[in-house]
Amino acid sequence: MGVYLISGGAKGIGAGIATKLLADGHRVVIADKAKPESSAARAVICDVSDPAQVASLFTGIEAVEERLDGIICNAGFMIRKPLEELTPEEFNAVLATNLTSAFLLVRCGAKMLRASKGAVVTIASTRAHMSEPDTESYAASKGGLVALTHALAVSLGPDIRVNCISPGWIDTGHYPIRPEDDAQHPAGRVGKVEDIANLAAFLLGPDAEFITGAEFTVDGGMTRKMIYAE
Repeated sequence: MGVYLISGGAKGIGAGIATKLLADGHRVVIADKAKPESSAARAVICDVSDPAQVASLFTGIEAVEERLDGIICNAGFMIRKPLEELTPEEFNAVLATNLTSAFLLVRCGAKMLRASKGAVVTIASTRAHMSEPDTESYAASKGGLVALTHALAVSLGPDIRVNCISPGWIDTGHYPIRPEDDAQHPAGRVGKVEDIANLAAFLLGPDAEFITGAEFTVDGGMTRKMIYAE
C-alpha cells in the first residue's frame, strides 16, 4: 500500500479523499492549518503557501513514512469581493494557497515521487472555466491549477503522472441542499464528496497509468447545460 499527502485535508473534499485512501489500506498524511476532527491519518499543521513550512513537511515525511506515492493538492479558499475592493494582498493570498502551494508541494516531493513512480492530483474547479461575479482571485487560481497540471505532467513524465479534477457543486455540509439544487443538475443531484474521492483514488492508482496531463470535470453535467432566463 502507498503513502499519500493531502493538502487541505482536514475537512471537505480533502477529508473525503483521506477517508477513501485510508479505507483502501493506504497511509495518509494531512497537511492543513487546522487539525482534522477525527482521522487515522497523520496530521501536520502546515501553511502550504509557506516554502519553509512545506520544506519542513517533507523532511518529516522522509523521516517518518520514508516514502511518498502521491500528492493531492487540495488546499484552497475563496475571497468573494467586488473587484474595486479586492486588495492586491488578498488576491495574492488566494493564489498563494490555491495555486503556488501546488508548485511548492510537487517541487519538494518530486524526488520521492520519482522513486515510487507516483502520481499527483490537483483539485481545481469548474470556476476555472465559468464564473460568478466577484470571484476573480479564486477563478484565476483554479485556472492556473489546470494549466500547472499539464505543465507538470510534461516536465515530470514518464516517472510521475499529474492530473486535475475540477469539481462543480459538491455538498461538503456547509449549506443546506434544496430539491431545486439537485433538480437543476443533468445528473439529478448535487455532487458528493465521495464522487471526487473515488476519482482521485483511481487517478492515483495503477489502473490510470496511461492518464496524465488531463482535467476531469465532475459537475453533474452543469457546465454542459445551456441556461436561458425565462
